[in-house]
Amino acid sequence: MVPTTVLAFGLTPAKETSRNPHGQLNISCENCHTLDSWKPIRRIPEFDHNKTGLPLRGLHAGVACRLCHLDLVFKNVGTTCADCHADIHRRQFGAKCEECHTVKGWDVARQSVREHQNRFPLIGAHAAVDCHTCHKGAAVGQFTGLNVECVSCHLTDYQQTKVIDHPSAGFPTTCEICHAMDSWSGARFDHARYTGFALTGAHVTLACTACHVGGRYAGTPIDCYSCHQQDYAGTTNPNHVAAGFPTTCSTCHNTSSWSGASFDHTRFTGFALTGAHATLACTACHVGGRYAGTPTDCYSCHQQAYANTTNPNHTAAGFPTTCATCHTTSTWTGASFNHTWFPRNHHGADTCGDCHTNPSNYAAFTCFNCHPHDDKTSTDSKHQGVAGYVYNSINCYSCHPTGRAG
Repeated sequence: MVPTTVLAFGLTPAKETSRNPHGQLNISCENCHTLDSWKPIRRIPEFDHNKTGLPLRGLHAGVACRLCHLDLVFKNVGTTCADCHADIHRRQFGAKCEECHTVKGWDVARQSVREHQNRFPLIGAHAAVDCHTCHKGAAVGQFTGLNVECVSCHLTDYQQTKVIDHPSAGFPTTCEICHAMDSWSGARFDHARYTGFALTGAHVTLACTACHVGGRYAGTPIDCYSCHQQDYAGTTNPNHVAAGFPTTCSTCHNTSSWSGASFDHTRFTGFALTGAHATLACTACHVGGRYAGTPTDCYSCHQQAYANTTNPNHTAAGFPTTCATCHTTSTWTGASFNHTWFPRNHHGADTCGDCHTNPSNYAAFTCFNCHPHDDKTSTDSKHQGVAGYVYNSINCYSCHPTGRAG
C-alpha cells in the first residue's frame, strides 16, 4: 500500500523491499509466489526439488511443503528418514530406514530384508508370514537377538500335536529333524540314523503307531520277535514252537513278507540241500515237526528205499548203508560204483548181474567165483602141479595183469 501523503504532493513513491524469510535461494520469488500476495503460493511452483539432493519420489511427492519444512528457512531440513520419522524400532536396526523401507510406503519391500538374509533365511512358509507373526508387537516388537530355533515360536505346536503326542513320546524339540519349512504335515524321520533300525520292505508303509504301541517311542526294542511274537507262536507250517526254532526271525524271513522264507541249510546245519533235496518240502525230511537233532546220513531217511531195492538186492548183498558211495542226490537210478580195483571193462560185463549171479556173491568176490583155476581143475598147463593154489584174485593178477588169459 502507498502512503496518502506521498500521493498528495505528487511525489514518486519509494520502492519497498521485503526481507527474504527463506534464507539464501537462487530462484526468483515469482517462481513460487503471485503478484497478488505472498500467500497462497502458485499451484504449481517453478521449483525442481530434484536439484536439492532429495528427489520427491513415491509418497513424498504428495506431501505438503510445510510438513517437512517446519520453518521458512528451507535449508534447515535434514535429508535422512530419521530427521522426519520417529524410530519406532527403538534403534534396533540403526537410523537407516531405507535398508528395509522405500518411499512407496512403510511396508517392508526391500528384497534383501524380505528374504531375511541374516541368521534366519525366510524360506518355505516363513516367506509368506508377516513380520509381526514372529516379531510380536508389530513395529515396536523385538527384531534383533531373537532365538532362531523352531521351538521358540512353535512350542505350542509341539505340545498340542495329537497325531503323535510329542512330549509323552519324548521327542526332541529340534523340529527340523522331521519337519520341513513348507508345512508341518508330511513330516519325515530318518529312522536308520536316529534309531539304528532301517525301515525297509513292509515296514516302510506302516504307521508309526503300528510298532510304537501306546505312544511308546523311546526304548522300543528293534528285534523282530518283540513285534512278531504272535506270528511266531501261530505259525503251523512248520510249527515254530514245537520245532524249537530260534526267535531270530531274520535268519529265514525278510522285511518284505513272511511267506517265501529262506533258510541257509548248509550254513546252519552243515547239510547242503542239493539235487532232489533242494525241491523237497521241509516236512519231507523233518517228519512230525522234528527239526533239532535231525540226522544227516542218507540211510536215516532212505532206509525203506535201501530195503526195497532188488536190482541188486542191497540187504542180501550186504551193501553198506553209506548210500553216497554209489548214489547222488539227483536220483537213485544210474548209481555208480568205483570198480577200479577190479577192471570190469576187460571182462565185457554190462550189468552187475553178469558177474554177481546171485545176491550173496557181492561181498568177498574174487576171480575164483568165475574161474576156479587150481591144480586139480585147471586145464592150463601153467596151473598143473601148482599145489595149494591160493584162492585170491591178487595171485591171478600176478600172472594176468590185464585181466585176460595168456
